Amino acid sequence: MRLLTEQEHADFGNNGVAFLPKAVELEWVDRLLQLVDATLANPGEWANDGNPGAEQDRMFTQRYMWQHNNTIRDYIFNSGCANLAGQAMDCNTVRFYFDHLLVKEPETSAATPWHQDIPYWPFKGSQVCSIWLALTETTVEESAMEFVRGSHLDGNYYRPEVFNARENHPSAWQEEAKGIPVPDIEAQRNQFDIIGYDVKPGDALIFSAWTLHGAPGNASSTKRRAALSTRWLGDDATWFPHEGSDPIVGEQHVSLSPGDYPADDAVFPIAWAR
Repeated sequence: MRLLTEQEHADFGNNGVAFLPKAVELEWVDRLLQLVDATLANPGEWANDGNPGAEQDRMFTQRYMWQHNNTIRDYIFNSGCANLAGQAMDCNTVRFYFDHLLVKEPETSAATPWHQDIPYWPFKGSQVCSIWLALTETTVEESAMEFVRGSHLDGNYYRPEVFNARENHPSAWQEEAKGIPVPDIEAQRNQFDIIGYDVKPGDALIFSAWTLHGAPGNASSTKRRAALSTRWLGDDATWFPHEGSDPIVGEQHVSLSPGDYPADDAVFPIAWAR
């Protein structure tokens, strides 16, 4: 299992994000790339597809595959990512929340809007994070991730942004959410401390659910940008269902009351313990 360096641990705490080169073995990348092709060809129930079937200008995401896909499930429990989350968040137990496959085909104009993750989800707590695993070599210009350094510490709770804006949006539930608007970071980039990372397959970015982040469209004319993001819950995560939070796992699916630690093993399984 890979251990965080002191600098990586400090970056996560201070910046809200840490770059983890060679976070997982490349065999995981190979297996997940096969899953990308299969999923693009046959999207599942929780897909958000901005241009279905296109080989260019297609922003595609799919979530919640772990309960029926053996590759995702194996990755969650055996890749070491849960261990990385536990180290970064300084917690004793890490529970898994959900998987999120993210693809931008060549010449995709759609940007990933600046946002923070926590308002989308029915949780609160400082120990909630994501691990974004690069499956393709990607520069920031080709839609690798950017972050506002230290924004996880400002205490702001931002209203969710809708990705792939269009009619009959599969995530229209986000529009019911409350919170302050995300500032227009792109129009005022010089007023924010923005950090970005070029990545190679197997590299990862681990970041707090409170950190503002986004990504431009994919400007490459030949290269796909593909990544798998996994979401992790630490010791202080509490159940917080609210208007505009993801309904895929909602109050009807769990044996929890608001304010509870998410100790529902069927829905939020323990993936790592110290």
